[in-house]
Amino acid sequence: MSNEVLHVKERDIVVPGEVIAEGMGFLPSRGLYREGAKIHAGRLGMIAIEGKVIKLIPLSGVYLPKLNDKIVGRVIDVLMTGWRIETRSPYSAVLGLKDATAEFVPRSADLTQYYAIGDYVLCKIIAVTSQKLIDVTMKGPGLRKIKAGRLVEVNPHKVPRIIGKEGSMVLMLKNATGCNISVGQNGWIWVEGPAPEDELKAVQAIKKVEEEAHLPGLTERMKAYLEELTGKPVEIPTVTPGASAEEHEPPEQREEHREHGQHPRHGGRRFPPRR
Repeated sequence: MSNEVLHVKERDIVVPGEVIAEGMGFLPSRGLYREGAKIHAGRLGMIAIEGKVIKLIPLSGVYLPKLNDKIVGRVIDVLMTGWRIETRSPYSAVLGLKDATAEFVPRSADLTQYYAIGDYVLCKIIAVTSQKLIDVTMKGPGLRKIKAGRLVEVNPHKVPRIIGKEGSMVLMLKNATGCNISVGQNGWIWVEGPAPEDELKAVQAIKKVEEEAHLPGLTERMKAYLEELTGKPVEIPTVTPGASAEEHEPPEQREEHREHGQHPRHGGRRFPPRR
């Protein structure tokens, strides 16, 4: 005779310590813990249920670097053999020469000619040790130094909703605003558009997704919001299963980006190119 009881339903918001389920038939995932027959929430989050597996999608907390994550990072130091990159986490990363460029770099080279302190890059994490030593690379599709544009900060745990299933949400934002949007798993998002007003619209849309990420019907709501924001019809994109958001970018948006300056503006920090 089963004594299994589920106290929550799909997409419920739960708080630390709350009893989620009772019974040994339920399996807790990360963010949940078991005490006897009861499963409790270990942090603030949203419930996802897959059969007998109960998952918790965090709604708060810092970014923790993971292997193969694509992130937007900032150069914070120039080393003898590379650069130190801020990852928007408790741990910085190292970009070594062999992973930074395909060019031959002489020993006497001024490394700031490639990446200077304050430059932003779209890079990929290729190593995370148990001591949280992190290596990143600039070699891969879409990876680049970022030029003019606007930096947006979001909760890193909302990034999956901003990207959407198979990249569908971010593709809809790109199509509607005409902006190139590079989403880092660390919650730094780079927006580059044909004009500042287009970038501001993209920032507004990204922030709305972040605010309403836990609510059902997000895609249809965002479609209506984007139509009102831009004044033109918006289609929900059909994407290729298994394709990343970058694979839907036009080729010209994946070109090597030029250097940029640093001039903050309202609605994300705006970086015009250096002269």
